[in-house]
Amino acid sequence: MLRINKELLDFLVALHHSDTEGNIVEQTFQPKSQILLENKHVFSVYIIKNGIAKCYLTEDTGTDFIQEFFGEGWIFGEIEAIRDEQSFCSIDAISEVIVYKISKDFFNTLLKTNEDFNRLILKTLANKIYHKAIRHSYNQSHPVESKLLRLKDDFAELASLISKQEIANYLGITTRSLNRTLKELKTKGLMDF
Repeated sequence: MLRINKELLDFLVALHHSDTEGNIVEQTFQPKSQILLENKHVFSVYIIKNGIAKCYLTEDTGTDFIQEFFGEGWIFGEIEAIRDEQSFCSIDAISEVIVYKISKDFFNTLLKTNEDFNRLILKTLANKIYHKAIRHSYNQSHPVESKLLRLKDDFAELASLISKQEIANYLGITTRSLNRTLKELKTKGLMDF
């Protein structure tokens, strides 16, 4: 659920220190601030140095579907930079988020000229696909109760930072269904939320 990428972060920290032209800058976003907006032009690629952000789509029904939560070293905006298209997701800060912001042009230059960077980005994209496939498969084949227990066991610290609405949006269920399941789990002594 909370994705991190220490290898990419370590690479970016070193690259940032050697950047004398200002191609990589640090930027801070306060909790609940929007970093990227769905269906807007993306001019930069972001790699989280510190903090937690959520990635979501707003469906035609007005409901947000949370695709993922990002932590240290996670990247966003790279797909839009590679495809030269508008963003297909919004990204909001959950906690204070500090990012390394890389211009789209410099990002694409690095992909062409820096084999190590290119390899890290390919590995990151492969990991995004891998984790999404596992999550969607699990969500399709398990009841809400199992999904909530997994969330509690694997990501207890994140579950305490996000709202019930965000948990429901992440699991693809209604808050009513979430509350009913939480009540059942509390009665069984399996969860106290």
